[in-house]
Amino acid sequence: MSIKLIALDIDDTLLDSTGKLLASTKAAVKKALAQGIKIVLCTGRPLAGVQPYLDALQLTGDEQYVITYNGAVTESVSGHVVAKHLVDNAMYRKMTAFGQAHQVPFNVLDEESNIYTADRDVNWVTVIQAWENKAGVLVRDPDDLPADFQITKGLFVGDEAQLDALEPLVDQTFGKDCYIVRAGSVFLELMNPVVNKGQALKDLAQVLDLSADEVMAVGDEKNDIPMFKFAGTAVAMGNGSDAAKAVVDYVTGTNDEGGLADAIQKLALI
Repeated sequence: MSIKLIALDIDDTLLDSTGKLLASTKAAVKKALAQGIKIVLCTGRPLAGVQPYLDALQLTGDEQYVITYNGAVTESVSGHVVAKHLVDNAMYRKMTAFGQAHQVPFNVLDEESNIYTADRDVNWVTVIQAWENKAGVLVRDPDDLPADFQITKGLFVGDEAQLDALEPLVDQTFGKDCYIVRAGSVFLELMNPVVNKGQALKDLAQVLDLSADEVMAVGDEKNDIPMFKFAGTAVAMGNGSDAAKAVVDYVTGTNDEGGLADAIQKLALI
């Protein structure tokens, strides 16, 4: 069965190690679109942080889709929401209090791409995160925000060793109520328990009347594993984690070697 939808992680998959789109990647995506294949960027970023790549790849309108916040929001690239699963105010407060009690940097994103933190000393990861996603950092305590304020996800960020040590306690404290994933060495993310990239991809495939065999997914990290498990064709980047590579059908070249273009050419294009 032919591939009709390709889901692409962004960081270290779609982008090279300098954060750029390779010419070979653009060319492969253009060929896929010409064959009627949908290209779905599937990322932990908010829509504002995805928009430059949507523009560069000429993904426009209500017929192309994007999965953001690691699956918390699925929408057309023009902003029509297909599905969303947010974290309620009580859990947002619990996360913030945990971060403060354990002195670990913490921030959250709302569904409008805004970043909030109660930290007065804003961590460098949060600053870079805001820059990458075209967002400001709003320093607010939970009591400064509406009582019904909800978030797409919360992030413990910063030093890798600190997050390594903290992760078991985060799992123990929030594991029954949240989907928790290490999206990278400096990001430990918490979302609504029904959220992950795989569930969002499955929901979108149902809306588009596509089977799993018609879906290809490409990524590099642990947060990509749920979409690997759903997609009929799962591809890990050569620069990906061992955990990601262990569950895929195919390992392509690295993001600096044009591995994404090679995978699209070999596995999806006619």
